Amino acid sequence: MPIYAYRVIAGQEKIVMEMLSKRVKAEKLPIYAIIHFEDMKGYMIVEAEDEMSVRNAGMKIPHIKGVLDKPLTMPDLDPLMEAAAAPMSTMVGKGDIVELISGPFKGEKARVIRIDDNKDELTVELTEVAVPIPVTIKANIIRLHQKAEDAQN
Repeated sequence: MPIYAYRVIAGQEKIVMEMLSKRVKAEKLPIYAIIHFEDMKGYMIVEAEDEMSVRNAGMKIPHIKGVLDKPLTMPDLDPLMEAAAAPMSTMVGKGDIVELISGPFKGEKARVIRIDDNKDELTVELTEVAVPIPVTIKANIIRLHQKAEDAQN
């Protein structure tokens, strides 16, 4: 099956996915998968029989700018699939120094004290505060700053 990409307004991908999936189910269109990668802002991937069915499904749905002219190939998608398959919690270890990239503690550095792979959550202890407090956060809002063995040296 060919794979196509919609250009959508960045940040509206989930809303567009919901509207598109409702239309596909209601009209029984030959679209088999709708995917959005977090790393690919402004684009949505769809697997369909042909380009015409992709264009028809996206007609008059707000926030869709258009369809890319050429179908995507698997080598185009491989880096995105590898990044999506590996959760951030597997890339960090206990004792690593991380930087929070969103939320109320954005920009703060913290030390990882516990990792919950099932929920993809981390418990971190803020390091640059007067009283270190443990905070449980989602693993996708961190950036690795320093590995544990580097932090000890």
